[in-house]
Amino acid sequence: MRIAVGSGNPVKRRAVERAVEATLDADIEAVPVDSGVSEQPRGRAETVEGAKNRAANALAAGEYDLAVGLEGGVAEVEGADGLFLIMWAAVTDGERVGLGSGSAFRLPEGIGDRVRAGEELGPVMDDVLGEDDVAKKQGAAGALSAGVVDRDDALAAATAAAMGPFVTDRYRD
Repeated sequence: MRIAVGSGNPVKRRAVERAVEATLDADIEAVPVDSGVSEQPRGRAETVEGAKNRAANALAAGEYDLAVGLEGGVAEVEGADGLFLIMWAAVTDGERVGLGSGSAFRLPEGIGDRVRAGEELGPVMDDVLGEDDVAKKQGAAGALSAGVVDRDDALAAATAAAMGPFVTDRYRD
């Protein structure tokens, strides 16, 4: 089985590998594609749209059995104060689409304020942590959980949830 991951980010490729290793024998290829949404998706709807677009665009880029789109965004959460980092995954075979979300992390107020003001979370985290390319390493998830849950883990959980229709018969009507 060939699976395309709609991103050139090595973290996203590793997350998909981790999510499917126990259920599928697959060759996984990173395929950089456009998400069709803003660089910093805002709200659940835009984040889900970005994941779905990445999956569809990756599937269209070659001869793949499945494609996975992963998108991180920020959103207000009803009933909770603050701005949250959210992660969504979409998996498609061209006919069906599976969706799943990963962990959500409330952003510290100072980080959330900067993102609300228009900055992207990745560069803000680089600045706050004094590092480069945090998004390609532990991600904000790793920094905000003291490494207990890194970006690979959070995206793998979203991918595993989205893979449901493709790895179990429970979704067949």
